[in-house]
Amino acid sequence: MNIIQKIKLTNYRCHDNFELDCNRSTTLIIGENGSGKTSVLEAIYLALRGKSFRAVDRDIMRREEEFYRAEIDLCDAQKIIIRYDGKSDKKSFEIDGKKSIRLPKKNRYPVVLFEPNNIYLIESSPSRRRDYFDELFKQINNNYSVALSRYNKALKQRNDLLKQEDLSTDDLFSWDVLCAQYGTELRKIRNEIIEKINEKITNNYREIAKNEDECSIEYTGEKIDENKYLSELNKNFQKDRVLGYTTFGAHRDDYIFCFNGKDADGSASRGEMRSIILALKFIEAEILEQETGKQPVVLLDDIFSELDEMRQKYLVKNFHNYQMIITSTNIPANMTANMNL
Repeated sequence: MNIIQKIKLTNYRCHDNFELDCNRSTTLIIGENGSGKTSVLEAIYLALRGKSFRAVDRDIMRREEEFYRAEIDLCDAQKIIIRYDGKSDKKSFEIDGKKSIRLPKKNRYPVVLFEPNNIYLIESSPSRRRDYFDELFKQINNNYSVALSRYNKALKQRNDLLKQEDLSTDDLFSWDVLCAQYGTELRKIRNEIIEKINEKITNNYREIAKNEDECSIEYTGEKIDENKYLSELNKNFQKDRVLGYTTFGAHRDDYIFCFNGKDADGSASRGEMRSIILALKFIEAEILEQETGKQPVVLLDDIFSELDEMRQKYLVKNFHNYQMIITSTNIPANMTANMNL
């Protein structure tokens, strides 16, 4: 069943008025770079998740206009209307006649978003990997988003205090307690989900690569209780004070992709790394459906330019049970387009 039925955009990035009927299980949008293909996926993501994956609202609004509007028709005759007023800098979500400033959790759908830069996740920075997995974990676990928000607020307060001259551990104590509380919760959720991914990733990889190589993800966040977390923060107090920021905690953790027992960044070839990321994406869709009870929408943004024909076919084959909306600069083998930009 198609979750997305129809899309209408007004003053959305380069689109003054745009309509797309998603009347097939796979919708292929063809256009040159800069023609607004990714903007369509962004609007869908905004409607399903409540925020853009790449910009703030003022940047989304078409140049020299005063508002944008996105209208998405979903299955079961449900409609989501998103309006942004550039003058007041306010956005609203309207669902079945009811308005709210945020997309209600009950109306959110899981999304598997595959962007070209995902291919380089293994060799990217730790912060990029944290951001990537944070977005995934928010979809899988309802408590993760709350814990992450509260952790980041406490961390900011702690870092602000560390820049002051006269400071003692007592001044940081209340923020240390909050960092420990939410930091251990984040690590617990992260470890649980990474364990689930690791149960599947080697088999998924082998199906793609047709060999006996092994791969896994090593999460560097140590499983410790709140008291140990507090002790580590206190132990690093002098160093943190000199540097002016917190050097220990969940905000510093990383996800290391391993290939045959070694760091994949340096031991795996470019093709092998692409296959690892493909395997991860298939697992994401499976876990999202299991944990949310909803079938995710798969958004593939110009990813065919980064994959050879064999991996292109495998990608489409393994997502065939999901609604796919794909952007590309050309028509991939064995596919037809139903929208050209």
